[in-house]
Amino acid sequence: MNILLLGSGGREHALAWKLAQSPACDKLWASPGNPGMAECAECIDLDVADHAAVERFCRDNGVGLVVIGPEAPLVDGLADSLRAAGIPAFGPSKAAAQLEGSKAFTKELCERANIPTARFVRCTSLEAAWGALKKFDPPFVLKADGLAAGKGVVIAETREDAQHALSDMFEGKFGSAGSEVVIEQFLTGEEASFFALTDGQTIVPFGSAQDHKRVGEGDTGPNTGGMGAYSPAPVLTQALQDQVMREIVGPTVQTMREEGHPYSGVLYAGLMLTKDGPQLIEYNVRFGDPECQVLMMRLESDLVEIMLACAEGRLGEIATPKLSDDFALTVVMAAEGYPDTPKKGGAIRIGEAEAGGAKVFHAGTKLDGGQLVANGGRVLNVTARGASATEAQRNAYAAVDTVDFPEGFCRRDIGQREVRRERLG
Repeated sequence: MNILLLGSGGREHALAWKLAQSPACDKLWASPGNPGMAECAECIDLDVADHAAVERFCRDNGVGLVVIGPEAPLVDGLADSLRAAGIPAFGPSKAAAQLEGSKAFTKELCERANIPTARFVRCTSLEAAWGALKKFDPPFVLKADGLAAGKGVVIAETREDAQHALSDMFEGKFGSAGSEVVIEQFLTGEEASFFALTDGQTIVPFGSAQDHKRVGEGDTGPNTGGMGAYSPAPVLTQALQDQVMREIVGPTVQTMREEGHPYSGVLYAGLMLTKDGPQLIEYNVRFGDPECQVLMMRLESDLVEIMLACAEGRLGEIATPKLSDDFALTVVMAAEGYPDTPKKGGAIRIGEAEAGGAKVFHAGTKLDGGQLVANGGRVLNVTARGASATEAQRNAYAAVDTVDFPEGFCRRDIGQREVRRERLG
């Protein structure tokens, strides 16, 4: 089978690496791809906003499956266009992708389906938002309603800070994403991520993970797209996963189907494990980044078979996906200045990083005269497995230490919370 994968980051490199391992994969294209993906796929340049051009490429090249990596093309309806042309696509429809494309859509669906989540108010003007603040106690959770590249959430410690942040949102700090804002109750607990696959009818679990959002060690500094992650997340016990399937993911898929927006693809639930049980923070309609990297390191099943079954409505006909009992841990190597103004062009030499079984996924790289250089904020995802979180951490950092990237940096404490739990027994 010929496969087209859309995207260019570490998530897509991990997907390409796993797709290429399938005996069902005859030819894999990646658009636009990156130098790491070029090792297992042919990189091409397609405009994902030009649906007709993507369809034409698929028809001309006999593509039997399109895997849409990032969220923006899904929210733009690319999966609908491909399906209308008879081309199987992994990823939800435009209507279903509102679960990520609109925070208010998801909160209101939770309200209708009685899904546990934080109390909220949807605001369509700055004046209404300032008024809604009176219904909440600090700290205040403020979310731009639309897609904001993972940067549209502000935690304001004081009412004055919240008012300033709301002004910024409605004045365009996050572009059109901030034309509406959701104000939420602040939840306390431990965060974890849960993944499920569905074809709109059948739902199967696909693992758990925890990530590190802040740029600095000890979870300090500004939020980022993620500085590292590990899987599984033992804090999300089997009993809690069953509860999440029963009370959060299952009702979501059922409600979407009943309301005429059947969901197909991966559903990524960001959770807060509160004293009252798991509550939904947000949904993503694609694999997380860098969570995808650790999930792909653990996946033992055929990814092509899984994705095609989702795309064709046959998920119930194949074996439940199997993930290794091993831990996987990924460390993000970022460019100096990230997340504010990352420095591009820094030379990178990966060397022997993969000699011990680790895998280096490229996230923001390019070739400049044959030299691999940084071309983004998050540049590399150094990923390794181990029988425990402690061993996976040790293996990942051993690989990190062989990478020559003088203008890069990483956190040295990825997975430390789980390592401490293991130490305490």
